Amino acid sequence: MAAQAAARTIIENCAIATVDANDTEYASGYVVVAGNRIESIGAGKAPEGLENVVRRIDGTGHLVTPGLVNTHHHFYQWITRGLATDHNLFNWLVALYPTWARIDERMVKAAAQGSLAMMARGGVTTAMDHHYVFPKGSGDLSGAVIGAASDMGVRFTLARGSMDRSEKDGGLPPDFAVETLEGALAATEETVKKHHDASFDAMTQVAVAPCSPFSVSTELMKQGAELARRLGVRLHTHGSETVEEEQFCKELFGMGPTDYFESTGWLGSDVWMAHCVHMNDSDIAAFARTGTGVAHCPSSNARLAAGIARVPDMLKAGVPVGLGVDGTASNESGELHTELRNALLINRLGAHRENALNARQALRLGTYGGAQVLGRADQIGSLEAGKLADLVMWKIDGLGHSTIADPVTAIVFGAAAPVTLSLVNGKPVVEDNHLITVDEDAIARDARAEAQRLARIVAQG
Repeated sequence: MAAQAAARTIIENCAIATVDANDTEYASGYVVVAGNRIESIGAGKAPEGLENVVRRIDGTGHLVTPGLVNTHHHFYQWITRGLATDHNLFNWLVALYPTWARIDERMVKAAAQGSLAMMARGGVTTAMDHHYVFPKGSGDLSGAVIGAASDMGVRFTLARGSMDRSEKDGGLPPDFAVETLEGALAATEETVKKHHDASFDAMTQVAVAPCSPFSVSTELMKQGAELARRLGVRLHTHGSETVEEEQFCKELFGMGPTDYFESTGWLGSDVWMAHCVHMNDSDIAAFARTGTGVAHCPSSNARLAAGIARVPDMLKAGVPVGLGVDGTASNESGELHTELRNALLINRLGAHRENALNARQALRLGTYGGAQVLGRADQIGSLEAGKLADLVMWKIDGLGHSTIADPVTAIVFGAAAPVTLSLVNGKPVVEDNHLITVDEDAIARDARAEAQRLARIVAQG
């Protein structure tokens, strides 16, 4: 018996930005999705006579792009938004660690649902969470985050974080908020073996992700890198975020962050780092030489007064760069599509001014660049036949965009565009600007309740 043909969805009459290697665009074109793959894409109408078409969508007034890829986040922070709003990074961490150290599984699940919902509703089809706070007795926090992403229906990478350098060791986290070296490594390995899927269309992957040089011992950095490479997964951490971090590394290790990372095995094509704001020419050259990726988080960098990352110089050197929301305690909006605009505008305040980034470069950062950074550029990040069907239809004929002639300029320079349809793995997650896989109102209620419960626990000491 012949296998049943995959169900097809056809989108027609839409502008398309493929973000492929040639930046191919169509003023009016079509996309055919068969099962969880893009079957074909092109100008004009879809081919005639296609079988098993279950849905045909008129995309008039829309731009279709690859789904957005988030490369750095801390979901648990959804329930601690709006705190320490006038602090730099180190002071902000000192202010919030005592609260974060009291999170538990219920709180993390509710926070993950809120973070994911906000991103998915705004066009994110692949999300990422760097979770590194594991208080004793707090439950299965990794499982809670992965479960939330599965319920939402988004593609997901969990960067299983860790900290073992507490206040008594010269770090910032409270002593009761960190793991032991052995415990962190064992728990990370268990998480990889339980949850990581290496297949082409994987919905869940896991990376090894000690938190940062100032909250992690050198031994955890070294052994974490060895663990990741033994297990065949990627590596993630924070790097070169602030001037204070650079001073910390020089005082503690006798070298700057990039040299320290190289000495611990943390440069390579399987590594990506968040922020990378304070990078000199030598640092950028080292990242380019080794293929080390960067998660650029413009709003968070501004919120914490960290500075302006040298993204144009990184791109020119060949460094893979994607975009990140970062935790919502330092980017309260929690949205990635606004980071397209903020990346462009903030980088134009830097040395390159109006030549820093253009609209298409910004879109590439949020799509293909993110796929590169997560090691999935052959699967997602551009609209090409054979790739996974992760795509977004942005409505650009409404009040906010109707007088901007160029569709890509409309979604990058203009107001946040509504999402009429978002497909992940060929399945709808957003319809008419609303999530259809979960109850948004219930998520908001649960997150609010857990934020209030956390506040009560902290107040009680």
